[in-house]
Amino acid sequence: MKRTLPLITLFLFCFLAGVALAQSALNITVNKTPYCGCCKQWMAHLQANGFMVSGKDVDDTAPVRASLGMPAKLGSCHTAVINGYVIEGHVPAEDIKRLLREKPKALGLAVPGMPLGSPGMESANPQPYETLLVMKDGSTKVWAKH
Repeated sequence: MKRTLPLITLFLFCFLAGVALAQSALNITVNKTPYCGCCKQWMAHLQANGFMVSGKDVDDTAPVRASLGMPAKLGSCHTAVINGYVIEGHVPAEDIKRLLREKPKALGLAVPGMPLGSPGMESANPQPYETLLVMKDGSTKVWAKH
């Protein structure tokens, strides 16, 4: 019994540390304007998919986007940061989770504009759209098609 208690304690410590690490890995900060409803809906989509979301209201997201190196041509209504990656626009949670798993050498992900049917832009008439992997030089590659 004397050996069992330390083993149980060690197991619980490792388990709780793993849970804490997994949760901290999904902390995302969203820079958005205070009056944009679709940004709030995108944040709710992330929360429903296990992200810990904190919103930061700004007057204009363009300067934030520029300061983070995201090209203006890829812009949308909100710019987020998670684990050193920039997330621009209505990127699905699963695409972000894949980014965090695969850890490519890139700036981040973008869904330019505000395509109908993307998370936060739900619509009865969704349009096809792509999530782009944005490289540090501003070039892009298709990360996912939706």
